[in-house]
Amino acid sequence: MRNPYVRVVLIVLIAALLAIAGFARPMHVLAAGAVRATMTFGGIERSYLLYRPAALKRNAPVPLVVVLHGGFGTDAGAEAWYHWDAAADAHGFVVIYPDGLRRAWNAGLCCGYPMQQKIDDVGFLTALVARIIHEENVDPHRVYATGISNGAFMSYRLACESTLALAAIGPVAGTLSVPCDHPKPTSVLAIHGLADRNVPFNGGVGVGFDKSNRPSVPATIARWREIDRCGTPSIKDAAGVHDETSQCADGRVVELITVDGAGHQWPGSATPPPAAVALLHLDQPSDAFDATEVLWEFFAAHHS
Repeated sequence: MRNPYVRVVLIVLIAALLAIAGFARPMHVLAAGAVRATMTFGGIERSYLLYRPAALKRNAPVPLVVVLHGGFGTDAGAEAWYHWDAAADAHGFVVIYPDGLRRAWNAGLCCGYPMQQKIDDVGFLTALVARIIHEENVDPHRVYATGISNGAFMSYRLACESTLALAAIGPVAGTLSVPCDHPKPTSVLAIHGLADRNVPFNGGVGVGFDKSNRPSVPATIARWREIDRCGTPSIKDAAGVHDETSQCADGRVVELITVDGAGHQWPGSATPPPAAVALLHLDQPSDAFDATEVLWEFFAAHHS
């Protein structure tokens, strides 16, 4: 798409249709207990949602999960789709849903306005987590990041470049999109559909709006096994779900779960609206397992 004016018109049209489809913030009613807040970073006012279960006491430090929406997504959409509020109620932790600028994150190779303007999303997310640690009595050794697509790329970038001591990350439908020259070792659970057309498992250019040449998922996992000094993975296969788990130095783990026939999706999530499916090449979520519960079980086993 070489004509910038056509591209702008298409983006405006997509934003309007996503609003109709229920992606946009004004169409979403916040869950009970969720609050919207802002903070200024780099001279820009940034928005996020915070969910703290009503039953969660403040007299002891608790875990924190950072959930990053995908491209064209929002904080409210991530809260509505991926069921992290329910997981927080069941297991006792705080969740934040940061909002990317113009529905995207600067994750390195992509995406959109934040990448083009070199927005410091690593700095913003680092500062936001520091704020939540202080305000919500969060245990700094039990901070986790997850996200889908552009949000998955961003979780990798956080682990590579942030000063945060992340205990684990959980990228869904994403790959590494930065050189990651000076990473902090962290446990990784990656989840990917083998039929993903947006972020192809074997690398290359996907069918979405972003046309960057992405590294393969196997190459990304191999890099993290190197970073974490991991052993040979054990392999389990069951009903089209494949699990490769490596035990690593200092109790860390690098795990890859792939799903036969699954596309660009979050297993067990809410079904995306038809308009979003058509516009963004989204796929129906796999029902092979609940990715949110699997990710929390992984996160809960790790601390920094």
